[in-house]
Amino acid sequence: MSAQKRPNLLFIMSDDHAAHAISAYGSRINETPHLDRIASNGMRFDSAFCTNSICTPSRAAILTGTYNHVNGATTLDTHLDNTQWTFPQSLQQAGYTTGMIGKWHLGHGPGHDPVGFDFWRVLPGQGHYDNPVMLEADGKVVERGGYVTDLITDDCIDFIDEHKDGPFALFCHHKASHRTWNPAPRHFTLFDDVDLPEPATFHDDHEGRAEVIKSVKMHMMDLDPITDLKALVPEGLSREEEIEWRYQRYIKDDLRVVAAMDEGSGRLLDKLENEGLTDNTIVVYTSDQGFFLGDHGWFDKRLMYEESLGMPLLIQYPDRIRPGSTSDDIVVNVDFGPTLLDLMGVEIPGHVQGRSFAPILDGATPDDWPESMYYRYWMHRDGAHNTPAHYGVRTRTHKLICYYNDPLDQLGANGPADPIEWELFDLVADPQEINNVIADPAYAAIRAELETELARLQNELGDEPYPGAQIQSS
Repeated sequence: MSAQKRPNLLFIMSDDHAAHAISAYGSRINETPHLDRIASNGMRFDSAFCTNSICTPSRAAILTGTYNHVNGATTLDTHLDNTQWTFPQSLQQAGYTTGMIGKWHLGHGPGHDPVGFDFWRVLPGQGHYDNPVMLEADGKVVERGGYVTDLITDDCIDFIDEHKDGPFALFCHHKASHRTWNPAPRHFTLFDDVDLPEPATFHDDHEGRAEVIKSVKMHMMDLDPITDLKALVPEGLSREEEIEWRYQRYIKDDLRVVAAMDEGSGRLLDKLENEGLTDNTIVVYTSDQGFFLGDHGWFDKRLMYEESLGMPLLIQYPDRIRPGSTSDDIVVNVDFGPTLLDLMGVEIPGHVQGRSFAPILDGATPDDWPESMYYRYWMHRDGAHNTPAHYGVRTRTHKLICYYNDPLDQLGANGPADPIEWELFDLVADPQEINNVIADPAYAAIRAELETELARLQNELGDEPYPGAQIQSS
């Protein structure tokens, strides 16, 4: 592929943005006209999943193309060792001008700062929504007034301006829509005149689910009234009324911060169009994981349930992808890097565990494409959310989850260990994951098949099963 014809890359990644808050995915509560443009001009993936639904591990998996037991970023406290290969490094070495602007969240300082980028300007840690400080190479600190989403977008437009002769690879990583959901002033009153519908599973009582699931701290009542909801709870509400009030406060601010991000994405798409770069630029929109938007009565992510496991993934590349196309093939975040290298004519290193799904973008799914995916969450009973350590396998039709419930000496995980528990869901008969059929004799054969597939994936990927975690002994 000649340097003149090599495609540019605009990789837009948000934080904690659930697919079901995007109208291209049929959202019941939100409109995202600019993200929808990417879907209309390219492909929408309906079965894109993260391999660990939490920020640092997912970002590490995307950059390295490896699972967290390989790249070492298993929790929020295990920052990425930047001596490891990442796919932006290969792009840089292949002659791309590379930029990283926005949320990094993989550690800072020697051994953790971004590498493989000709320019980077990132938020320290989570960063702030308003008047954010940002960091650059050599310890440079950038202080400006303004709203974080707008500033990141401005910086990305400046980068495109400077490098529009290409080829460039720009990573635009938003802080939004991460907690504490502080909107831009122009969106303060958005949704004020409506009550947004509650999800179908909002009043889920979690009956029949694993005991450790019932103790997670991700319910509406776990939201802080001041920092999260930004209001005192009205007096005289019943508990049920307070839960519903909390949901409205939470969901509206979540969607308000998404609104600014959608606008920023539109500005970037307009910039490409105005510069005549649209046809030769791969545009990716994704989030580092999904998020519970009141589903099962929860906020946050971490669990292997669909709303948290699923990632939005929209890709446009007019030179190659049919507009308005969709795919239900299973892809995971470790596949992103290999795919982009493939599309951009750069060799994929042999050690990478992900696989290019470029053929799927062409409308030709390989005959041997995976029919299952592997997930593992390591951060047992973190102080904020009390979420259990677990792993599992998801196929097109079923999901098996093993809550092995042991911190395993991981940084950011806490003890003590809890008894092993299992969940099994029939995603065809029960897409909302209400009925745990792990003990149902009618599912004995499915249960055995999934346990075998789980073991196969762990062996293939080099991850160690938890000792004693066999369904027959549970």
